[in-house]
Amino acid sequence: MSDQNFLQVQNLKKYFSTKKGMLHAVDDVSFNIAKGETLGLVGESGCGKSTVGRAIIRLHEPTAGNLILDGKNVLDYKGAAELKKMRQEMQIVFQDPYSSLNPRMNTFDLIADPLRVNKITKSEKELEERVYQMMATVGLEERLAGSFPHELDGGRRQRIGIARALILEPQFIVMDEPVSALDVSIQAQILNLMDRLQEQLGLTYLFISHDLSVVRHISDRIAVMYLGKIVEMTDYVNIFERPLHPYTQALLSAIPIPKYGLERQRIFLEGDVPSPIDPKPGCRFAGRCVHAMEICREVTPELNEIIPGHKVACHLYDDGLEAGMKRTLIAAPNQQTVIEEEETKEVREAMETQEQMERVEDRKDEDSTNLHL
Repeated sequence: MSDQNFLQVQNLKKYFSTKKGMLHAVDDVSFNIAKGETLGLVGESGCGKSTVGRAIIRLHEPTAGNLILDGKNVLDYKGAAELKKMRQEMQIVFQDPYSSLNPRMNTFDLIADPLRVNKITKSEKELEERVYQMMATVGLEERLAGSFPHELDGGRRQRIGIARALILEPQFIVMDEPVSALDVSIQAQILNLMDRLQEQLGLTYLFISHDLSVVRHISDRIAVMYLGKIVEMTDYVNIFERPLHPYTQALLSAIPIPKYGLERQRIFLEGDVPSPIDPKPGCRFAGRCVHAMEICREVTPELNEIIPGHKVACHLYDDGLEAGMKRTLIAAPNQQTVIEEEETKEVREAMETQEQMERVEDRKDEDSTNLHL
């Protein structure tokens, strides 16, 4: 097992039985995560990204596929005792810190609970030392040890959730939208904490979110999901500067530019989202894609590497990158270049305005001098 294949997700499927048929929540998803890397998993609500994370740590039992962590198949663990041992190596931080914490337990007991359940410590003194050390690691003051969840703000609750995940010293953590319930200033604190902990402890993250700006901040690579399938995967630079899949392009066009007067050219998707229950063959985005061809409605596209390190599942690129660009008739826009060009234009206009104001002031000074003469 190489560090590049620390976590291998191979053809993962998770189906749920419903009255109308089988709901394909996750359908043949594959990716690798290197040791110490963060893979961001993004997509709209209901696309199956949280189900992927829960299936990896077996909160949902996968329907099919293989999950290899550090050379060991996660699906080989059987029974409560083996699963408990496995979960010392894999943990999860949930989206809502309030609902994921027992309201009857104080901060100390919430963080100590995993140690007690797994019988890690040999004495109460050792348990106290580890809990207070972990509280310091995640930025929780010792005075909060007796506080209950309802007495704390969202940021501190989420720090408890992170501490509970880290206390068992896992190698891999699923971050299931850990900052979506927090305000922006607290989001920044938690993201910086996660970065620092990853650097100190060598952690590997699967970071799940619907917020592309947050994912860009923390991820090394990004995978985009649509209706149970990964449609594009590459590093965080390429996904923003050179998106290839039409769905990724539409997602990125919805991100506002944090500067007054600047707007992106929005791509508005039309048509209905198809049902994930017993889906028909073909691309699941075909009904909303302006570039859809006949083959898109008949054959499900494979996730192929179009250029080194950049995978996309789209028939537009069956004959390569250049052919795909010609079919779309437009090159994928470099968003950063657009912003820089607009900012340059704005600065130039401001400079011209300043020069005009200076010329007016010079004329006033000349007029004032002539009057005194």
